[in-house]
Amino acid sequence: MSNGANVDRRILKSQDAIKKAVIELMSEKRFNQITIQNISDRANVSRRTIYLHYHDKYDLLDKLIEEHINEMHAMCEWACEMDWRGATIAFFEYFERNYLFFSTMLASKGAHSFRSRFLEFLMVEFKDEVDLTKEKNGGLDQDVILRFMGTAYVRLVEWWITNEMPYSPRDMAHQVGVLLERVV
Repeated sequence: MSNGANVDRRILKSQDAIKKAVIELMSEKRFNQITIQNISDRANVSRRTIYLHYHDKYDLLDKLIEEHINEMHAMCEWACEMDWRGATIAFFEYFERNYLFFSTMLASKGAHSFRSRFLEFLMVEFKDEVDLTKEKNGGLDQDVILRFMGTAYVRLVEWWITNEMPYSPRDMAHQVGVLLERVV
């Protein structure tokens, strides 16, 4: 699957339709119940078109998840240079813009791999931020701190998304930023 600048608009349009279709279908039923034909029908593309871009529905899901993880890594290049609150605003705004994806991935039992990869991403990104020399962190293992922070963050995003974002991204970022500053 090419993502170069020379990719035909029709290809991008088809890929977007396919990704949107699988997310919509996952919000309606379990991933193991979804067929390529279901995706094809929803995306209004042929099965052949899907197979031109993806080996199977698992490859499609994997590439979709990878796309969002890569986007969040790219965000870290600039957002993680900010303080906790500023960086967290950027992420909560991203979660809001991609509400259907995150609500589906965090609510779906068929997307356990997303939750694991999201946690792994957070632990990697938090690693450079944890200060083990702080008095409050003395004697604590970095892996325990990272898993604690990452798991709390994943569950908080899940709560926020599944409760239809009861607070604005800025309000969430402020509160999460304060909490993260207390830990690190």
